[in-house]
Amino acid sequence: MVASEENSALFPIFVLTVMALPLVPYTVFKLFHAFSKEKKNIHCQCSVCLSSGKYRQSIFKRISNFSTGSNLTLVLLWIVMMVLVYYIKHINHEIQVFEPFSILGLEPRASDSDIKKAYRRLSIQYHPDKNPDPEAHSYFVEYISKAYQALTDPVSRENFEKYGHPDGRKGLEMSVALPLFLLNIDGASGGILLLGIVGVCILLPLVMAVIYLSRSSKYTGNYVRHQTLSAYNHFMKPSLAPSKVMEVFTTAAEYMDIPVRRNDDEPLQRLFLLVRSELNLDHKNIRQEQAKFWKQHPALVKTVLLVQAQLNRESAALSPALLGDFRHVLECSPRLLEELMKMAILPRTSQGYGWLRPAIGAVELSQNFIQAVPLSARKTAGGFSEGIAPFLQLPHFSEAIVKKITRKKVRSFQGFQDLTLQERAELLTQVAGFSAAESQDVEMVLEMMPSITIDIKCETEGEEGIQEGDIVTMHAWITLRRGNGLVGALPHAPYFPFHKEENFWLLLADFVSNDVWLSQRVSFMDEGAAITAATKAIQMSKEGLGSSLKEINEAVKEAVEKVRNGSRLVMGKFQAPAEGNYNLTSYCLCDSWIGCDKKTTLKVKVLKRSRAGTRAGDLAGEGLTVEDKIEDEEDEEEEGFDDYESEYSEDDEDDRGKKTNGVVGNVNVHEEHSGSSSDGEE
Repeated sequence: MVASEENSALFPIFVLTVMALPLVPYTVFKLFHAFSKEKKNIHCQCSVCLSSGKYRQSIFKRISNFSTGSNLTLVLLWIVMMVLVYYIKHINHEIQVFEPFSILGLEPRASDSDIKKAYRRLSIQYHPDKNPDPEAHSYFVEYISKAYQALTDPVSRENFEKYGHPDGRKGLEMSVALPLFLLNIDGASGGILLLGIVGVCILLPLVMAVIYLSRSSKYTGNYVRHQTLSAYNHFMKPSLAPSKVMEVFTTAAEYMDIPVRRNDDEPLQRLFLLVRSELNLDHKNIRQEQAKFWKQHPALVKTVLLVQAQLNRESAALSPALLGDFRHVLECSPRLLEELMKMAILPRTSQGYGWLRPAIGAVELSQNFIQAVPLSARKTAGGFSEGIAPFLQLPHFSEAIVKKITRKKVRSFQGFQDLTLQERAELLTQVAGFSAAESQDVEMVLEMMPSITIDIKCETEGEEGIQEGDIVTMHAWITLRRGNGLVGALPHAPYFPFHKEENFWLLLADFVSNDVWLSQRVSFMDEGAAITAATKAIQMSKEGLGSSLKEINEAVKEAVEKVRNGSRLVMGKFQAPAEGNYNLTSYCLCDSWIGCDKKTTLKVKVLKRSRAGTRAGDLAGEGLTVEDKIEDEEDEEEEGFDDYESEYSEDDEDDRGKKTNGVVGNVNVHEEHSGSSSDGEE
């Protein structure tokens, strides 16, 4: 019985150990992740961002951010562990060592007479004839009698001196650290033990598997519903105009589930009047167009109006009920726009190419959405070929302010950036009427804006020139610079209330054929991951060329230094097309800033195959997939091209690619800043 009680006393220690093994490392991981995330959040310090409350962590907001399911579970488990520690330390009894002198209340080396006196004294107190208490009887038999025997009987004393107990050597005891009610498997306790084993070992894993499978069947890895991807794939067209991309974006299943309430009718009607000019309605038949708009699915109408409320900065006109739906639309938008971009560049043609126009439209929509700038601001107006959209993302700027500065011969956003600090301060204070603090806010945002440079080349590794059928490798170094010296930073986005990191998309495309040959997303936030990826790519490339270990180490060292200085390596492979001269363009598009994109022209010359064999079969190993060609509906979408000019529309025929046969393989690179920079060069 005593042994069983001792085993049962070890049960809390056993539970504490089992809980601590996974809980301690997981807690360390969570704390490290939270510290790293907090360290990354270098955000804009302008007064508009600070006053928006986006980065102001009140006590209620901190509690709300902390009160996630995983965090609360973690705290609860730590509370349970603390309770177990307290129980083990203060309540649970310790296993006592047999000390006969201490039991009899004597000092070590006491005389025989003192031992007998102490025994008689304790016998009067604990002997069953003197004390009927069962606990007293148990204490007398287990401790007092054995202590007296160990000090008076020669054999017992010898056993005590050798083995620490008057009964002699004890055999090894094996036990299970479980409570007594589980060790007693008779009757109801046996049923409890059986239910516990079945529940923990069978039912719990089964329930977790069912929950996981039910969720994974609805969502992708980016937490976007499969139904949304099906809708995007259905409506995606190769000639989709940028203004039509938003119509595809709003068909997401996440938005179709937005509740439609009767009391939302009046606020939506007021919102409609505020954003009506941005809905691309035919003003000649405005009544019919309005009736047609309201006949659409109620959730779709609501989503379109809430998206326009973000683009036109009209969230103040929303009712409290609509504000909840508005935040839901904003919260889902980054991952939905990312999936929309992936759907545009998904290999579809027989050559495995994606579509350029909808890809550019998706990025432009993301830029406008994050900066809360209407799509119509991209139209050529007021002498600005790229529109006034880049200016509207600056703090305190409005269309009226832009008109004022145009009188001082500021004809492009790039020209505005190229002004000296003093010239820009004079322009803003004297012409635009800004205060010194407002002018300083503009300077802060301009210093936060990224400046991109691209160093790109295409080659057939280990061969001279590019021949048709070759596996061509693209090497691109993308370098980011900011006026404040930062590399990774959060964008200035005071009207977007959620955390949003900058992402860049590198596209190698043929503008004339609307084909995206290669695409990859690039991030400047995680330097460690970029170093690892660049090191691995350089090692594989050099090993494939048969380089020595010294050459590989030098190349890796140089790549690591570039990454630390704000560059990112992008590598990709594609199969060389038929013989000819191809004028390609590499686009580096930012999904958060307007007017910060970069494009570089490449003249890739492909020779007729003269080398033996072909490496076309290796293409499958690079992960490129070719889907069945989607039916071409370009004629139906042609009317959408003139809605507004994208900042990448190329009207100059000299910039368009032309294919000519019989030209020697080579690659020429020419950098050109999108939008205003190219116009300024002209």
